[in-house]
Amino acid sequence: MSNHQVKKSLAVKGDWAVEAQGLVKNFGGNRAVDRVDLKVPAGSIYGVLGPNGAGKTTTIRMLATLLRPDEGSARIFGYDVVKEAQIVRQLVGVTGQYASVDESLSATENLIIFSQLLGLSRSEAKRKAAELLEEFSLTEAAKRPLKNFSGGMRRRLDLAASLIAQPPLIFLDEPTTGLDPRTRNQMWETIRRLVKVGSTVLLTTQYLQEADELADRIAVIDHGRVVAEGTVNELKASIGTSSLHLSIINPQDIPEARQRIDRILEVRSSVSSEGGRIVAPMGDADRVTDLLIALREAGIQLAELSVQKPTLDEVFLTITGQGDKENAAMAANQSEKESEVSV
Repeated sequence: MSNHQVKKSLAVKGDWAVEAQGLVKNFGGNRAVDRVDLKVPAGSIYGVLGPNGAGKTTTIRMLATLLRPDEGSARIFGYDVVKEAQIVRQLVGVTGQYASVDESLSATENLIIFSQLLGLSRSEAKRKAAELLEEFSLTEAAKRPLKNFSGGMRRRLDLAASLIAQPPLIFLDEPTTGLDPRTRNQMWETIRRLVKVGSTVLLTTQYLQEADELADRIAVIDHGRVVAEGTVNELKASIGTSSLHLSIINPQDIPEARQRIDRILEVRSSVSSEGGRIVAPMGDADRVTDLLIALREAGIQLAELSVQKPTLDEVFLTITGQGDKENAAMAANQSEKESEVSV
C-alpha cells in the first residue's frame, strides 16, 4: 500500500483523529506534561490554549512522535504513536520553526526540495510549490532568498511547507504568530478550507480570538494538565451566562473589593489584564444590589459598572487563575510601597 493510500484510508477510519490518555513527560525534575487526556474528533479544528510553559508544545511533540511519552498512550487515527510511529508520521504534518533547508535559496526552491523529499516528481513539486505560494500570497516573493523574508512571510511559508502532502492531521503550533491582522485572517480562511476538504487541525495559540474564531472544541492546559475542555460556548457557560465588570477608582481597593464580590456573589472573580477592572461571573442578578451597598459601606468607589456576556479571555483568566496571580502581584507591589512609606 502506498503512502497516499495509507493516508486516504486512515483519514476516514473511526471518529477520532487523536486519542490520548494519561500522557506524561518529564525533563529532569520538571514535569512538563502531567497526565494529559485528549480526544480530537476527525474533521474538526481543535484548539489548545494555555499560558507560556503550560505544556502545550510538549504535548503536540509527543502526539507527532517527535518526543516519546514517559507514561500514558496516544493514538492517531487508531495508530499508536510509539509502537507505530512510522505510520503515524505519514499521517501528520507539523509546522516547524523554519521551513527551509537553505537560507540562500528562494521560497520556490525550498518548497520544491521539500516536495521531492516527500516523493513528488520534479514536475509535481514545481506545480505544488506554485499552488502553495499562490495560496499564501507569496508569489511575488517566490524568487527571493529566504534570508530576506520577514517574520510574517516565514510563518506563511512554514505552514505552506507543512501542507505539501495534505496530511489527514495537521499540527499547527501558534501558526499566526508575527502576522499582521489581514494576513492572519487569510491564514484562518486557509485553515477552514483545509478542514472542509477533509483534514483535521490541532492548533495551539496565544490568541484567544483565534481559538474563538476557529476551534470547534478547546482544551485549556495549565501546569501540564487539562483544566477545562469543551466547545467555546460550553467553556463560556462554565463561568456564568453573563459577567459583572467593575472598574475601581483606587487600585489599592481591588483586593478588598474582590473579597466582597466573591463572598456576596459566591463566585471567583478575576482582574482584567489591563488592571483596574474586576470581572466576576453573575449567576444571581438580585445579589448585585447587595454588592453595591457593601462596596459603598466599605468606601470603595466605582468608576464604571457593566454586565456583559463572557468572553473567551475571561474564561481563560478564570480557569487558569491568571487573574489571581495578577491580583497577588498587585497586592505585593502595594505592600512594598506601603513599607517604603512607613520606613
